[in-house]
Amino acid sequence: MRHFTLPSEGGLILKNLPGDILHGFDKIYTEVRPGAAQASEEIADRICAAVSGFRGEGLFRLGLTTGRTPLLLYRQLAERYRAGKVSFRNVAVFSIDEYYPTAPDASQSRNRRLHEDFLDQVDVLPENVHIPDGSLPQEEISAYCAGFDAASRGLDLLVIGIGEQGQLGFNEAGSSELSRTRTVLLSYQSRKRQARNFNGDLSSTPKSAITMGLSTMFSAREVILMAWGEGKAEAVRQMVEGKADPACPATCFQRHGAVRLYTDEAAASLLTRFVAPWLIGPCNWTPKFRRKAVVWLCQKVNKPILKLTHDDYLQNSLEDLVDLYGSYDRINIDVFNDLQHTITGWPGGKPNADDSTRPVPSEPFPKRVLIFSPHPDDDVISMGGTFIRLVHQGHDVHVAYQTSGDLAVHDDVVLQHMDAAAQLGFPDRVDEVKYLIKSKDPGAPEPKELLALKAAIRRSEARGADRSFGLDDANIHFLNLPFYESGGVAKLPCTQTDIDIIKALLREIRPDQIYMAGDLADPHGTHRVCTEAALEAFGQLHDEGETWTEACHIWLYRGAWMEWELSRVDMAVPLSPDELLEKRHAIFRHLSQKDIVPFPGEDPREFWQRAEERTQETARNYNALGMAEYQAIEVFVKLQ
Repeated sequence: MRHFTLPSEGGLILKNLPGDILHGFDKIYTEVRPGAAQASEEIADRICAAVSGFRGEGLFRLGLTTGRTPLLLYRQLAERYRAGKVSFRNVAVFSIDEYYPTAPDASQSRNRRLHEDFLDQVDVLPENVHIPDGSLPQEEISAYCAGFDAASRGLDLLVIGIGEQGQLGFNEAGSSELSRTRTVLLSYQSRKRQARNFNGDLSSTPKSAITMGLSTMFSAREVILMAWGEGKAEAVRQMVEGKADPACPATCFQRHGAVRLYTDEAAASLLTRFVAPWLIGPCNWTPKFRRKAVVWLCQKVNKPILKLTHDDYLQNSLEDLVDLYGSYDRINIDVFNDLQHTITGWPGGKPNADDSTRPVPSEPFPKRVLIFSPHPDDDVISMGGTFIRLVHQGHDVHVAYQTSGDLAVHDDVVLQHMDAAAQLGFPDRVDEVKYLIKSKDPGAPEPKELLALKAAIRRSEARGADRSFGLDDANIHFLNLPFYESGGVAKLPCTQTDIDIIKALLREIRPDQIYMAGDLADPHGTHRVCTEAALEAFGQLHDEGETWTEACHIWLYRGAWMEWELSRVDMAVPLSPDELLEKRHAIFRHLSQKDIVPFPGEDPREFWQRAEERTQETARNYNALGMAEYQAIEVFVKLQ
């Protein structure tokens, strides 16, 4: 399947750039790859080389982590084992943590996850597997932890992912660098994060855990750290370029003599080599990269574009850009015009207009437009204003909800709907549903019958939102991609079956414009899987000779949490106060997602608040650069 990465937009010229200069800001040597897949392949090569080349006494002692971060790595290692490129019979595996108390075979235990994701796929001998035992009684646990700590010190190689706040295992903010293997109480915020592994049920999420300590981890001879996705960008910045700080436990590895961090470009996005690469070395000054530098400079000196001076450029290490273009005035005017031309009130193109400086061509008009929405509310949350404007401007707009979104419906919402049905004279299934909810096994997949009701609720909400601004029911499509229907947070693999469902819809509509989610967070997250599946479907149709794909343009929107940086924006759609209110009302139709969302994350704001504040902040950023003042702006990146 095609892995989603953004097109390169200039940047450091790496050819002949000495490594000491590239890594000059690194306090932990950091390897950045385009995506998690490429980085995982490289880490797998390093692990296989270390295992195969081991000539020490006894077993090669390998420390591993569980969770989402290492999933691609474990697939790579399993493939190499099946291909006969490596054996793990001479390897002792040490896992770094486990929930406490928990049985080894519990559905969400670290023990079970590590076996399913990796150990059961290779030839590690059972007697060489060491995973903290979460089933021991409290009176035995301290002695057990001391023994586990002694056995796991001095690992030959430790491979571990870092958390969004720089956690290592369950060593959270404030953990001592002298800490050893021990039981820890999980903070409320930590339990909220872990609740995603228990179908969002905080009451079923363990309140404590066993974790390898920081000093135990630090004793490893070699350490490989991993971080994927934008959600970890701040932790990566702090770890690589910040000060050692107990508030970010991973920073303790700044003092380790043999540590290497692997990240994808999204997780590395706040490092100097991406934020201001001209501070490191020579750059390839493409138009968008030039815009990036000028926007950075405006924000640094707090000036709009047309007020930047020659001195501003020189004092902020941008003399190479001035030398290349000959005049700072020319740079200012070119970038101002470039950014201004991204703004349009006609996201489908303005009919009978000169479109030479517009982001969207005027013809054909009206356009066939297809909006892919990973969940049944991402469309109105992320690009609701643009969606509404496309409909109102007369385009043939279709929306495809790629997954049912059933897991994001709270049980109480189902009961409320059943109560409404009973009050309307349809009481038949109320007791049956109450029994389904009471009989749920915490952490286990939800009953299919209950999920079907939750999916129906989300479908009705999506239709209600779309009808609110005039979209016809015939243009609303529910794909129910099978990869999502695992009944739990961990999804099934995305297969050709999923892709064929998307291909069938694309063939039917033959769109001129496609909108899809451009989120760069979790490489295993639903948004990213949905986008990569849609891109694969589109690519296969192109390869099969579907000529409409040549003229079709793909636009990427962002979610409720993050926004495109202005240097990447290709289209900016301003919203009036009334349009912003109409978008809010469409979001409100998704009542199951209001107030009691099962997976709210760290942000306490409701989705409509996040969406409005994000788009209003974008409008303020445009205004600060010297553009017109708008109420809000939704922005998009053009993929093709």
